[in-house]
Amino acid sequence: MIKVVCAILEQFDRVLVTQRSERMQEPLLWEFPGGKLEPGEEEEECLAREIWEELSLRIQPILRLQPVIYAFPDKDIELIPYICTYQSGVIQLSEHKAYQWAHPQDLLSYSWCPPDIPVAKDYLRTKGAAS
Repeated sequence: MIKVVCAILEQFDRVLVTQRSERMQEPLLWEFPGGKLEPGEEEEECLAREIWEELSLRIQPILRLQPVIYAFPDKDIELIPYICTYQSGVIQLSEHKAYQWAHPQDLLSYSWCPPDIPVAKDYLRTKGAAS
């Protein structure tokens, strides 16, 4: 089981979503940015590191949501989402093709990477914005 953390980064009543590049698995699908936990690394520490490496942003994880277990054909992952706040930085994409600051009510209209779908729904329930 591969543990992966992801950031639901909030700023100005919007949420950051990123589009996977053509060279990534699940190409061109949207996801909440994040990455794999390294041995001995704390979840919040990993998330801050990954968001800095991938997007050049400093963030603060605030609230851990329900993890999602997902079985891909070649691996199983546990996706661990955190609602986060923006601290500093300007987005510079190093791995992703694109990004958007989405209104929460628009989140379910994206073509999501499969494990991110239940994360988006749980986030909306948590925020009381589920449709």
